[in-house]
Amino acid sequence: MNMAKREIEILRGHELRLLRCTLCQPPSDPSSHLQPSGFAASLPPLHALISDFLTSVESGNYLGALSSDAARLVLASPDSDLSSLSPDRVYSDLLDRVESFINEPSIDDAEKACRIFLVVCVAVAALFWFIQCNLTGPVNRLPKRPLPMKVWWEGSEMVEWENWARNQLMAAGSDLLGKFCYLQYIVFAKMLLLKTSDLLFEASFMSTFKIRSISWWLFRALLIHQQILDERSSSLFELLQVFKGETLGHFGSLEKVTSYWGAQLQDGEASTIVSMVHLEAGVLEYIYGRLDPCRRDLESAEMAAGLQLSVTGILGLRTVHQVEPKAQMILVANTSSKSVSGDINTSIAPDTQLTGPNVSEASDIYMTPKLVENGNGFGKNECGCVVSTLTTAQQAVVLAQCLLIEKSSPHGEMQGWDMAPYIEAIDSQKSSYFILKCFCNILRIRWESTRSRTKQRALEMMYNLVESIHKPSPGVPLRLPFCFSVYIPTIPALRKQYGDILVSCGLIGEALKIFEDLELWDNLIYCYSKLEKKAAAVELIKEQLSRRPNDPKLWCSLGDITHSDACYEKALEVSNDRSARAKRCLAYNAYGRGEYEKSKILWESALALNSLYSNGWFALGAAALKARDVEKALDGFTRAVQLDPENGEAWNNIACLDESQIGVCVQHRHMIKRKSKESFIAFKEALKYKRDSWQMWENYSQVSFDVGNIGQGFHVVIWGSAESHFLVDLDLGLGCWDLGFAWRVERKMFGERTKSLEAIKMVLNMTNNKRIDVELLEKIMQYLEERTSARLPAITNDDDLPSQTSSDSIPCSVNPSANAEKNAGRLRENEHLLEFLGKILQQIVRSESRPELWGLYARWHRIKGDLTMCCEALLKQVRSYQGSNLWKDEDRFKSFAQASLDLCEVYMDISSSTNSRRELHTAEMHLKNTLKQANTEEFRKLEACLDEDVRLGVLMFCVLVLENKGAMALGTQMADKTTAIQLCKLYKWPNFSFLFAWALSLRCESR
Repeated sequence: MNMAKREIEILRGHELRLLRCTLCQPPSDPSSHLQPSGFAASLPPLHALISDFLTSVESGNYLGALSSDAARLVLASPDSDLSSLSPDRVYSDLLDRVESFINEPSIDDAEKACRIFLVVCVAVAALFWFIQCNLTGPVNRLPKRPLPMKVWWEGSEMVEWENWARNQLMAAGSDLLGKFCYLQYIVFAKMLLLKTSDLLFEASFMSTFKIRSISWWLFRALLIHQQILDERSSSLFELLQVFKGETLGHFGSLEKVTSYWGAQLQDGEASTIVSMVHLEAGVLEYIYGRLDPCRRDLESAEMAAGLQLSVTGILGLRTVHQVEPKAQMILVANTSSKSVSGDINTSIAPDTQLTGPNVSEASDIYMTPKLVENGNGFGKNECGCVVSTLTTAQQAVVLAQCLLIEKSSPHGEMQGWDMAPYIEAIDSQKSSYFILKCFCNILRIRWESTRSRTKQRALEMMYNLVESIHKPSPGVPLRLPFCFSVYIPTIPALRKQYGDILVSCGLIGEALKIFEDLELWDNLIYCYSKLEKKAAAVELIKEQLSRRPNDPKLWCSLGDITHSDACYEKALEVSNDRSARAKRCLAYNAYGRGEYEKSKILWESALALNSLYSNGWFALGAAALKARDVEKALDGFTRAVQLDPENGEAWNNIACLDESQIGVCVQHRHMIKRKSKESFIAFKEALKYKRDSWQMWENYSQVSFDVGNIGQGFHVVIWGSAESHFLVDLDLGLGCWDLGFAWRVERKMFGERTKSLEAIKMVLNMTNNKRIDVELLEKIMQYLEERTSARLPAITNDDDLPSQTSSDSIPCSVNPSANAEKNAGRLRENEHLLEFLGKILQQIVRSESRPELWGLYARWHRIKGDLTMCCEALLKQVRSYQGSNLWKDEDRFKSFAQASLDLCEVYMDISSSTNSRRELHTAEMHLKNTLKQANTEEFRKLEACLDEDVRLGVLMFCVLVLENKGAMALGTQMADKTTAIQLCKLYKWPNFSFLFAWALSLRCESR
């Protein structure tokens, strides 16, 4: 092996040692990593420094590593006193020294690669120290050392430096989640890693000495940065996606990992590394709410870990006093033999475990259910739960499934039960790493804190979990593994969750102490508001501002409680116009005052700082809509649903805006169809997440009907054969034969009308029959009348076709059975739609007595053929119109006259069918009492109706007495011509009305 290959091998070994700090507990014998003396002596002495540095890191002595000779070699002491320099200047000089250290002209490529990796080690040690202080613990008796290098901080005032570091982290567009310590270290680590990454990109020796793990460490540092922020950062997201892609490209498969480290890998270590890469990628997508990429990454992690997870049901006991076993959801994990045997250092000493008893005094519900004997051969622990021995990587994969369930299922009680099998599977393991057990307990606490029977146990578990952060056991190196692979909350976030549980239990006083210590001013204000002590909150914030007048978060909190724009403007001033929260608050206040244009501008400015604030895009859309900027409003609502697909209000607004655009696009029929379709789809999405909004159901009912109308408007069936329909484009006047197309269009229209009725019923149920869309019901009734009255004759030969149609375009084959099946289907659909509409109308008229509703109810009975009930409904409609206002309101009298006309026509129909003159006398009396009340067009129609009444009586008398066959034939011909005229009017075909009238009259005369 030549010298270059030896150096590459040792350098790769150093990379693997540093990476193993986050994958497994450190080796008991650090000398196991050392190479033979003769082999190491032939390499540059820098490797010995790196090895000693890694030994300190593996033991958890991160500050010792940062004070070592290797770190001093990288970070030479500054030439001047720090007190006279700004933090920007100091860190700029630091990066210059690092670059000079790496690019020293007198060294070869091998030593340059070693120097780069030494810088990476220093950065990672600083990152590990920050993680210990703010994520994993223990945090008891931490030294007061706010800067990475001892010479930097001795005798210096560090308040300015910590504020500078806080502002550097908040430059990502979000405030910090709480009070964090040692912020300098993560800033220091990020700067060094980004600098080495840039130098590697420019270096020519990278083709030989590849240090691929730098991308992974950068990804982890940025992920920790995101975790300490209060909101998702768009700028961090872009960087994270870049380094995620690089990391997956380097370590995303077993082949790539094996080819990079080769024989240095332990048995099964490659699969663990691949699983961790995909798990960390899944955590990133979970944080940013990207469900599909998260699912793909977690599935890849599951596959790499050799797992096949499924949930089954087994009889068992859930509570102590339960006697009869019930079905329990249990996780079944099928593992490959290779992955199980390939675990690395999974055993943990008993004193490092956080496992507790299956039952606590706080609850009589088992932590894991007891299963009954079923003979299926499942493995069991002492509590009877189905288990299999899982490696630590597999345990991390199991817990990650809970994140996917949380994102993919509705929030509620069932979500916790869906997670329960995965949580209980880890609880039943005999050994788990500290971080994995903590994350499992956090998931259980979130679930059990929502249940009354386990809430007390959840509070006790949270207290113990917070206390474990301060306890010295387990040691530092045992807490670090897998801290990047599961979404473990930071210590301030964990304590905040503890405070929230205390508030939910009514222990507001204890929660106040926690929130004040964490500087969570918004939560503090909420607690004081619950105690009706807002003045105390104002005084507390003002006191803090006297100490830190340049804290924009404090100014925003003061603005929230005093409702003063001056506070938000001051926050912008002290943050150099970088406070996205201050701009959002100003935008909200401007909207509340009706200054919509100003609100829109402020929202655009705030979202330019952080574009991943989904509520901001919704608010921008609302402000733009009020400012009459429809395009900007549509863009805002669209971005809102892209970031939060479960935002039902945004989906509803998108649908309404799409629908409002129809009037603009009347000249382009395809645009009308496209917009309505988009609106319909958007309403369906909105109702998935906002099913309790009657306004959305009402909008959905209207657009459902409109979608059906559009389908009817383009292609209208005017003639039918056995297997096809002749279609006419009303605007172009073109005819074509399309097999079965008209039937499919008609079926789709029927489906949309049904959805419209379903939506109407939902609105009625939600509003207790107070919200009634009479106009939409009128349209549906008209559609049903047209559908049930259309009775077209079947085509038997070419002579029956209109003269404008060529017989060459007609299919020769005829299938009577298919035609009969379609007719039967149409009848069933008509009946279903009629019954549905009837139930809705019956529900309405039982609580409302408006005349137009009785008119619709009467028309429904007429379609059903029940003239008696139709007559009763029309009578109620007429009586509803009557009153003192009838003779003063001309429009009301016109409606009354039309209802009277309809009533008399029904009377005549009943008289004709029953051969009774009683109904005719009733109609005559009603008309005579009404005719003298007005002089309108409706008056003349009433007179004509009276004449028709008399004529019909004479005609019926002649028919009954004389029984003349010629008169009967004449009546038949008149009836057929009437049918022809009604048919033309029904479909509104003025160009073809003469054709139908002529064709049908010929048929009548030929009889």
